[in-house]
Order: sequence, then C-alpha cells, then structure tokens
Amino acid sequence: MTPRATVRALIDARAAAQPQAPYLIATASGQRLSFGELAQSCRAVAAWLAARGLAPGAHLSLVLSNGPQTVRLLLGALYGGYCVNPVNLLSQPDQMRYVLEHADANVVFAAPDWVAHVREMTAGIDRPIEVIALDPDGDELPRTGASDVALVEPGEDSLALLMYTSGTTGKPKGVMLTQANLAANARSISAEHELGANDRVTAVLPLYHINAFAVTMLAPLAHGGSLVMPPKFSAGSFWDMVIAHGCTWLNVVPTMISYLLEGAADGLVPPRDALARVRLCRSASAALPPEHHRAFEATFGIGIVETMGLTETVAPCFSNPIDPAQRKVGSVGRASGCEARAVDAEGRTVADGTIGEIVLRGPQVTAGYYKNPAATEGAFFPGGWLRTGDLGYRDADGFYFVTGRIKELIIKGGENIAPREIDEALLRHPAVLDAAAVGIPDRHYGQDIMACIILRDGQQISEEELRAFCDRELGRYKTPKVFRFVADLPRGPSGKVQRLKLVDLAPAA
Repeated sequence: MTPRATVRALIDARAAAQPQAPYLIATASGQRLSFGELAQSCRAVAAWLAARGLAPGAHLSLVLSNGPQTVRLLLGALYGGYCVNPVNLLSQPDQMRYVLEHADANVVFAAPDWVAHVREMTAGIDRPIEVIALDPDGDELPRTGASDVALVEPGEDSLALLMYTSGTTGKPKGVMLTQANLAANARSISAEHELGANDRVTAVLPLYHINAFAVTMLAPLAHGGSLVMPPKFSAGSFWDMVIAHGCTWLNVVPTMISYLLEGAADGLVPPRDALARVRLCRSASAALPPEHHRAFEATFGIGIVETMGLTETVAPCFSNPIDPAQRKVGSVGRASGCEARAVDAEGRTVADGTIGEIVLRGPQVTAGYYKNPAATEGAFFPGGWLRTGDLGYRDADGFYFVTGRIKELIIKGGENIAPREIDEALLRHPAVLDAAAVGIPDRHYGQDIMACIILRDGQQISEEELRAFCDRELGRYKTPKVFRFVADLPRGPSGKVQRLKLVDLAPAA
C-alpha cells in the first residue's frame, strides 16, 4: 500500500516507528522533542487551532524567527490541514503588509518584538485579523491534552504552504504548495542524500525560506533523522555547535560558506578528527563559486554537495551525487525528484551542451501562484513544464550547469530582491531623476546590488548621502553596495531599461 503523501502521514509514521528518537534539539533553550512528542504536540496544536474556530484549510500567517515553538506551530498546523504562510522577516513594511493582506489569513502569529508592527500594518486591511504574540523559543503552545475536537485528515491536494517570493516587479508572488508537494520533496531529499535515522542536520537557515522549511524541518520526518536549531547562524559558534551535537550533515548557503572560510583565516578551524562525523555539506539557494567550493573542502575536509532549488519546487530540484567521485564542481547536479530539460524560446528541448532555459516537471512542482492567474500562465510551458528563468545546459552525463538568468531578479545570499523595489526607493529622493538597480557578482553573497543613477539638472549628491538614504528606506541588506552616476540608461524598443547591460559598469571583482 502506497503511503499517503501528506505531512501528517510522515509524522504519524515516524512516531510509530521510532517514538523515542530525537527530532529537534534547540540550542538556546535546551528544549528537545522526540518523534513521539512531536506527534502529540501536532495533535494538540491542531486541536487548539480548531477550538479557536479555525476550519481546516484556513490560512495562518507567521511573523516568527527560528525556534522550537515556530517548528511546533508550523508542523501542528500542517498536521491539522491548515495552510501556513511564513512571512519573510527581511521584507520591507510595504511588502510585508502586501503579503499579510494577500495571503487571506485571519490569524497572524508574531514574535513579541513584531506584534506592534504587525498590528500597525494590518490595521487598514478590510477583514478581521487577530495578532497573537508567540515567543519562538517559548512554550505557550499546547503540547498534549485531550480534546473533543475531531481532526480532519488533510487531503494530498490540500494547500499546505503559501510562501511568497519576490518577482522582478517588486510585487511578491504567493507560491502554492500542497501536502503532496511537501511530502514528495521530503522523501526525495532523504533518498538523494542517503539520509537515515542517525543523521543530524544544522538548522541555521531561517524557516521563512523554502530551503530551511523543506530541507531541515521536513526531510527528517521522512528519514527519521534530527535537527539542531540555534536562534540564528553564527560563524564564530558554528563548529562548536556541530561538534557538541554530533551533526552529520550541514545545510548552508554560499554566503555562510564564505563566512566560515573567513573564520578559518582567523584560526577557526576545528581538528579534522572532531569533524569526523560530518559526511557532507549541502550548499543551495545560490551559485557557489568554484574557488570557495575547493577551499572549503581543503580547509575542513568535508565534501560539498552542490544543489539548486526554487520555492516553486519546494527547494531542491537538482543535486550532485553523494559519491564525491561523481560530483562536478560548478554544476548544480542532476535532476532530483523531478524531470528537467533545457529548452528554446518555444519550449522545445535543445541538444546536450546547448544553452537554453531550464524547465522542470514533477510531483514537487507548484501548480501556480495564489490569486495570480496571469503569473501562473506565464510560468509554464505546455505539458506542465515550469519555467525557472535560469539559462543553462545539460552535459552528456545528465549534469546541469547554470550560465545566467533570463529574469533580472537579484539573488543576494539566497534572498530574492526585486530590482524595481530599489529603483522606487531611489526615485523618492528629490535629487534623483531616474534609477535602475542590477545584480553584480560578489564573493560573499553571490550577488550584491549596484544602482545606476541619473541626477536631476543642477542637483548634486554624494554616494555617502545616497547610501544613508537607502539605508533608511530599504534597510542595510537591500542598500546598494555600488552606486554609479550615469547620463543615460540603456533601453529597449519599448522603453524598458535593459538592466543586464548595466553590469558592464560594475567594478572589477
């Protein structure tokens, strides 16, 4: 009998098979959760949500950082058949308000330091929204307890996750992922990396990103392993955590690899025997520079498995093999859990070695974008092939290499940034006549931001003044690293700025 493709089925099966085995270890509070306790907690949280009058299928937004209580709420809601909407904490207030309004949640769970902001942002939304304070590292949610509320078994096609991702226009798109999408991906990750009950992963990525949500939180439900969760990533304490908790695999992004290499230059290199349990480092969310790949392996003695994924595919859709001899440095690997092709502009498959757009199809691929039929229609070729917007080619061994992007989206440290968001902030400055942002190569983040500025006649402003203005308007993370003052911006026949031509103005790496 084929097991049900739901998160609830994964949790119940694991609790039945290994109830005493650890699932979650929180480093800050010392909280631990076994699979048996997790199942009890999920039933209690789902019953608690139902008792509050929330019907299965209702949407819940979460403005929460990492913590054991965040995990319990996410999994408890999925267990009860609810749709969760983790909100990116790096969003600007207008983007966060858009997500909170668009996601149709009547309940928002927010960390104590976010409650006032969330209430202010949701005050003008035309539907009742309850904001509930929740400490990510606390213990307010029920763990056990009988309830006369009958829990409804979620369907495989039930909407389970609504995760918003930036587009080039600046309006976030709500990626719709079902219970079946999530379950399929958890099983695929476990099989791809040959993970088992003795494996333990570092949960240092934020749960409002699909990578952490799928790879560190859901995948252990499929293979029976565990995760170690600090409040956030710290290069200074990372290796101590790995060693103290016996982690066997690392799930990081290239930016973290860069910082760990910098730490190594300052002497933060554990003895090789202390890292003997670590059998792989999984890199995802952005391209890993080959020089960082080789330097990490040489410095720490841990092989890197480079992967690639999208929110639209529940994270990984490509992976290098677990066998080091079969990996290809610079490649995102072979299709994992889905089918892949490189195609021409009409969606026809191109020959191996020929650059085309990479497209995907399979059980983990989204059906589209929430309340956005136009974006959904434009995201697929006939036959259900998802357009990734990435240019690349397949070699004769079935490995894919990404060579560029069709889309102009900036990906900084795995964080999607819409260039128009940067443009619009700069245009609010009285000295700026026109502006265009573009991604440029960066050794830490993969990409950083360059802004090209046309000043109004008679106006003058320094880079320092513009940087301070952007810091106020956008926050430090989205403030451009480089400013260029130009006389004109390259435009196509329709008048649209051709951003990718601006990359030539970037400073030498």
